[in-house]
Amino acid sequence: MRVFITGGTGLIGSAVVAELLGHGHTVLALARSEGSAQAAEKAGAEPLRGGLADLDVLREGVARADGVIHLAFGNDFSSAEAVANSVAEETAALTTMGEELAGSDRPFVTVSGTPWVPGRASTEADPLPTDGPVGGRSRTVRAILDLASRGVRTSAVRLPRTVHRDGTGGFAGLLTTIARQTGVSGYPGDGAQRWPAVHALDAAVLFRLALEQAPAGSSWHAVDDEGDRVRDIAAVIGRRLGLPVRSMPQQTYGPLGPIFATDQPSSSTHTRQALDWQPKHPALLADLENIQP
Repeated sequence: MRVFITGGTGLIGSAVVAELLGHGHTVLALARSEGSAQAAEKAGAEPLRGGLADLDVLREGVARADGVIHLAFGNDFSSAEAVANSVAEETAALTTMGEELAGSDRPFVTVSGTPWVPGRASTEADPLPTDGPVGGRSRTVRAILDLASRGVRTSAVRLPRTVHRDGTGGFAGLLTTIARQTGVSGYPGDGAQRWPAVHALDAAVLFRLALEQAPAGSSWHAVDDEGDRVRDIAAVIGRRLGLPVRSMPQQTYGPLGPIFATDQPSSSTHTRQALDWQPKHPALLADLENIQP
């Protein structure tokens, strides 16, 4: 099928584009800059110039496609205001694309994070939390899934806190960046909190499977590592960078501090069984060995 994708040149999106092309689909990729357009074209996709705020361009992309995968997000976590702006922009974009798809029975795959549940690993049946700095994003995803009642084959791929490739990406990548800036490979609290993770190439397979197979209104977990302790992640980062490893104040991590400090393991048992999704690429701690000093 012809797939319109947002965020198709990022860490995850570029892997999804390659996965789609490798399985016989064609790709129309939203590209907000000339550099992104060139990258999309080099990857084998047709670029469509525009960003998430360009609602008419989004309508055009949807109109030209048999299905849609949404991945783009303004990843500015520098302040609560910046996060709120990114959520608002994404909400408008998703609402616009959903309206364009209504009544068409075409697939619409969107993205969220895995939820956290006190005392156990979260599952695909658990609701997304609607509080916290990105709670608005969860409410929007829920509204998109509800479009199943309006003739859209909606599904949501829930990504873990770290989607990684070649030692970078996600929350672990942010820990690496902060470690380079501060000279300490840190973690909030005692570091016993667990973060789930997945390799970008394995996540890409799940996005394709959801596009091709997922029932309307369904949610899926792109989780390989159910939960690595944050202090273990920081230990690998510290060793690779030659930096000391220790606990740091939660405020070191800005608006993401409360999320960084939360124990949030997650399971993908249902996803693996229902869609026959089988991760095969390196797990997080092994992939972090690719960090360059």
